[in-house]
Amino acid sequence: MSKHTPEQLQIFLDIATEATLAAGAIVQAYLGKLETVQEKGRPGDLVTEADKHAESVILEVLRRHFPHHSILAEESGQLGDSSAEYLWAIDPLDGTTNYAHQYPCFACSVGLLIDGIPQVGAIFDPFHQELFRAASGIGATRNRLPIKVSQTSELSQSLLVSGFAYDRRETTDNNYAEFCRLTHLTQGVRRSGSAALDLAHVACGRLDGYWERGISPWDIAAGVVLVEEAGGKVTAYDGSPLIIPSGRILATNGKIHYSLSTELGQITPLVSF
Repeated sequence: MSKHTPEQLQIFLDIATEATLAAGAIVQAYLGKLETVQEKGRPGDLVTEADKHAESVILEVLRRHFPHHSILAEESGQLGDSSAEYLWAIDPLDGTTNYAHQYPCFACSVGLLIDGIPQVGAIFDPFHQELFRAASGIGATRNRLPIKVSQTSELSQSLLVSGFAYDRRETTDNNYAEFCRLTHLTQGVRRSGSAALDLAHVACGRLDGYWERGISPWDIAAGVVLVEEAGGKVTAYDGSPLIIPSGRILATNGKIHYSLSTELGQITPLVSF
């Protein structure tokens, strides 16, 4: 339960929405018109002028309204005290690789952690013009209409989604074996390339569950609130409370949570290629 009133959280949500929509307009304007696409050190970890411009717009909005709040941004890094009461975690363009190829699965994500707990989130998919919003105790919406997680109760009847970390080429801590095993146990496993949209789609019932490792706080801060406010469950792989900096997350409609968590705990990682 948040110590903030619904009215206070609504203000935070409205500002998150303003920032996300502003970034979305920038992202949409650059689509198909990129001049520079660079790698940030790891193969496949891309950044474009759209990422940078969209992030600058989000930062301007947040600083104008909340000049004393701390920010954790994908491109700019830590701005302010990471242990501050208010920490905005922003991803100006989640799914940059998709975006660079004009593959229509990318989003702008703005989340607010209060005392380390995600409590406000706005995710905008500019290609499909879908705005997902949520705040603790207020509920979750898609284009201003309420959303709920799915009612799928059997893992065998579920549709899941996951992703692969940028360091997947070097690390043995990967989810290749999990992806293969769960593909056999479910109706399918998708890989969209955008953690923010994965969580948004779990929240609105298009997907039943999502797991991933190697992700950053800005990837999931907004989406966590969406799933929880839509009636879902978000934890660590083993069902214990989610630790945002761990880089691992399990999010489901709640009904398949135990089954999916159990399977994840039994799968032996693939350590050779």
